[in-house]
Amino acid sequence: MADELDWNAIISPAGGAERRRDGDGDDAADDPRPDRPLSRREARAREAARAAEQQGDTATRGDAGQQGEPAQQEHAARRGVGDDGGRPVSPADAPVARSVDELHPEVTALLTGEHRVPADEVAAAAAGGGDRRGGGGRASRAGRTPRPKRRRGPLIAGIVIVAVVIAAGVGGYQFIAPKIQQIASAIGGAQQSDDYTGSGTSKVTITIKQGDIGEDVAKTLQRSDVVKSSRAFYKLLLASPDVQFQPGSYALKKHMSAKAALAALQDPANAVKASIVIPEGTALKDIEAGMVSKAGLSEAEVSAAAKDLSKYGLPSGVTTLEGWLFPATYPINPGWTAEQYFQSMVDTMKEHLAAAGVAEKDQERVVIFASLVQKEAGLAADYPKVARVFQNRLDIDMPLQSDATVAYGTGNTHRVTTTDAERADASNKYNTYVHKGLPPAPISNPGDLAINAVTKMAQGKWLYFVTVNLETGETVFSDTYAQHQVAVAQFQSWLRAHPDYQ
Repeated sequence: MADELDWNAIISPAGGAERRRDGDGDDAADDPRPDRPLSRREARAREAARAAEQQGDTATRGDAGQQGEPAQQEHAARRGVGDDGGRPVSPADAPVARSVDELHPEVTALLTGEHRVPADEVAAAAAGGGDRRGGGGRASRAGRTPRPKRRRGPLIAGIVIVAVVIAAGVGGYQFIAPKIQQIASAIGGAQQSDDYTGSGTSKVTITIKQGDIGEDVAKTLQRSDVVKSSRAFYKLLLASPDVQFQPGSYALKKHMSAKAALAALQDPANAVKASIVIPEGTALKDIEAGMVSKAGLSEAEVSAAAKDLSKYGLPSGVTTLEGWLFPATYPINPGWTAEQYFQSMVDTMKEHLAAAGVAEKDQERVVIFASLVQKEAGLAADYPKVARVFQNRLDIDMPLQSDATVAYGTGNTHRVTTTDAERADASNKYNTYVHKGLPPAPISNPGDLAINAVTKMAQGKWLYFVTVNLETGETVFSDTYAQHQVAVAQFQSWLRAHPDYQ
């Protein structure tokens, strides 16, 4: 740790303590105050002179104070203490890098991204080898191609602590290098993150299917905008080998960090028992949308499964799954395909038809008839009466004149009102104002109430019905058209009294 380092020993020039103890040098003999501290220039000159004498190189003794100075500084910095083991007494004597060329090659590479070969090594290589003690032979290789110059901000920040890095040697370098990188990153500008921060915003439910691997989960999270990128989440997974996912649905949030999303998926409290809920009268296209949003299936998969009618054991001649999907709550099974969900719904419908006493040969007609009653009736008590009205019309070959069938033929499954033009359109095969008999196929998915209304109709001669109070659902049933007109006038009066319903 930084607090455990002796910074005086690290940053002071090598041999500083020795210079202060040694009073018999040439400079000291000439100085009238032999015990005074040497100046930095005097200390460097003496150190260079001693090095030259030890090497026996008289030719370089004269300029040791210039050419030898960087080498002596590096030598002292690597040792960190004087030749005799004493410690320097002043941080002010520490060497200070004044240019990139004076930095240690590894520090230069860290700060600037360029690998520089020291000048003395280059010279030694050019001279045929020379003394290889300082370079390990690196000068004999061609230097790497310099990278494009970076911003000088990191270099300026790094110069401030270069002396400490050089003096500390390998141990100090390893300690301080991350700090230098942080400073350089902050000054140089960080790249845009591929991860969100925080615990998220709006709620969202995602589903992990049986057999999904980590990469699949990461993509699901990105598609739902839970995480910013699947790469950030998957990278976190690689660093967390013990993480396992359980199939199911999970309540998460949009814009979560990868770390927060992973923690949420591991929290059992976020597991939800998701289900596909089909209310009575729901149309096929709305059921398909629910399977996509709740079960995590793709639109293409659901659409393809809905069109392949040969797999569900339906009566011959059936052209659509519409009407055959029994309204109920179906739990999410992450291992299921769209075909398996549809098969479960069809099987449930067949079970309820059988419970209502419907023979197999009559199933298609009952489903079509019940889908019409499901859309037209209001109050539960009126279902058997509405069924009777339509049956009475069929018995006398009278058009059913159902607005619900016309609307379905136009592609609108959420309303039962129509316009004069729509009711006159003979190209609409579901137009029961023009075409007599039941529509060619179901217009909704009926529940037990509508099925039982068809199999157990009320007794009466009604040919008409109209709801006269939209708030209470009160409906008037009439035997004749004249009676029906009176009921229609009653309904119009109610509408005038309640303009908000217009």
